[in-house]
Amino acid sequence: MDYMRNYNDWLTGEHFDDDTRRELAGIADDGKEIRERFYKSLEFGTGGLRGIIGAGTNRMNIYTVRRATQGLSNYILKSGSENAAKGVVIAFDSRRYSAEFARQSALVLAGNGIKAYIFPSLRPTPELSFAIRSLGCVSGIVITASHNPREYNGYKCYWEDGAQIPFPRDAEVTAEVESVKDYSMIRLADEDEAAAAGLYNVVGEDVDDAFLAEVAAASLNPDAIREAAPDFRIVYTPLYGAGSVPVQRALRGAGFTNVYAVPEQEFPDPDFPTVSYPNPEDPKAFRLALALADEKNADLVLATDPDCDRVGVVTRGEGGKYFLLSGNMTGALLTEYILSQKAARGGIDGDSVVISTIVSTKLTRAIAEFYGAQYMETLTGFKYIGEKIKEFERGGGKLKFVFGFEESYGYLPGTYARDKDAVAACLLVAEMAAYYKLRGMTLFGALTALYEKYGFYREAIESVTLPGIDGIDRMRAIMERLRANPPREAAGIAVVRVSDYKTSSAADLLTGVSAPTGLPVSDVLLYDLADGGWFCVRPSGTEPKIKIYCAVKGASAEDAETKLSALGKAASSIVGGE
Repeated sequence: MDYMRNYNDWLTGEHFDDDTRRELAGIADDGKEIRERFYKSLEFGTGGLRGIIGAGTNRMNIYTVRRATQGLSNYILKSGSENAAKGVVIAFDSRRYSAEFARQSALVLAGNGIKAYIFPSLRPTPELSFAIRSLGCVSGIVITASHNPREYNGYKCYWEDGAQIPFPRDAEVTAEVESVKDYSMIRLADEDEAAAAGLYNVVGEDVDDAFLAEVAAASLNPDAIREAAPDFRIVYTPLYGAGSVPVQRALRGAGFTNVYAVPEQEFPDPDFPTVSYPNPEDPKAFRLALALADEKNADLVLATDPDCDRVGVVTRGEGGKYFLLSGNMTGALLTEYILSQKAARGGIDGDSVVISTIVSTKLTRAIAEFYGAQYMETLTGFKYIGEKIKEFERGGGKLKFVFGFEESYGYLPGTYARDKDAVAACLLVAEMAAYYKLRGMTLFGALTALYEKYGFYREAIESVTLPGIDGIDRMRAIMERLRANPPREAAGIAVVRVSDYKTSSAADLLTGVSAPTGLPVSDVLLYDLADGGWFCVRPSGTEPKIKIYCAVKGASAEDAETKLSALGKAASSIVGGE
């Protein structure tokens, strides 16, 4: 791509507004910045778009959003004449330009004769997933960059089942987006004319109420909430995002009376002024919440990301100090709680299914087997869990989805949505913590009991960051090297099985026998070790880094920590080529 030609086209082209031209004129003497903005088009990947906000083909702006929506519109129109009437629902979070990107998406849809539904203000991503099916739409769009830094925004696409667009449809939509070579190909409606024609519609509060009713139905033990509520205190931070209203409504509606929102972070602010980035996986994001928790003597601290599909959990740990649970820890606790509560009511049998991902804790498998439920794994990405739910429905409903989670702080306790839901997860985590408090335990104590019951599982994530224009090429080179020269051991433990999800092949190094992985194609390598540990190497789909997932099972907590530290160092060395 000729980046200077593209830069000049944007600088002088009739399709671009004055603010865009002024921004680009301001970088006229910065060749490196021009190249970074224009050396390629922002890629429409399996989930949609994500990038730094700004003018340019490799940035998030109204023009790249319009182009993506024109491609989606083309696909919808080709997929069946009835789909234009079904329409597309659009949600957005608190990031810069989110509301405007949502509006522009709606106007492009309307310009193509496709009915658009748009929420009047920010809403959580799981509600978008719910609304697609509730409104009978063919597709959905959510404007969010999840937990990325403030400079970013993004655009995610969903299909009529409420899950993110899967393969091969994602590739087909991507091809349509890439076919929009010129901005003159984009059809944009006038808002007033579109509204008069019934093509621009604002979503009503009835969808909010229906979504929260489904969240409330996920509760398993309302008696525990009622009994514990007077002496149970929750601190919650939405980190300036879409969770503020629905999470507090869900908690208070369930009966929790002592819910304290962090005042500095309760309301939308795209600058996220008190955090470096709004990620509930980051302990630093809890600084203000923990200060309030100390003041209120809170039992539980919850934090959701800007689009409220992930939740981080802090509980009282050893010596009463606050302890941040990992996503795997919270997922395992929820699996045990949900299955035990359902089993006590006769609601678990061999057709009940718990789903997690290949890079999440294997403790979940042990829990599911204990309760007689099935356990299944998918690739990383909640859309694959959504695909499984759809598969169960098409199979006549014999298999029953009970719970799904991935280690990156995403959980789903029902089929009302097809993406991770931090609203329902906040409610269930709070209920679970109240249940254990009545039994004299914190969530940390419950986690300790879990390890004593099933074994001392530990997990960690390392990463190799590869920024810049050549980052993708460097990631590709690392993966090629690992495939050409697979490791035979890690931390002194033999590798006994290599699963290459790009070739869909799992090779047993002890027998020499290979078998299909049974999962979709993905650029992922997973190494099983002789002692039951494993590590997995995966290029991130949203950030310029390679992620390294490590997991062990020890004879004790100390043994597990020692093994995990050694494996983490060894795996990082293997990936780094040392």
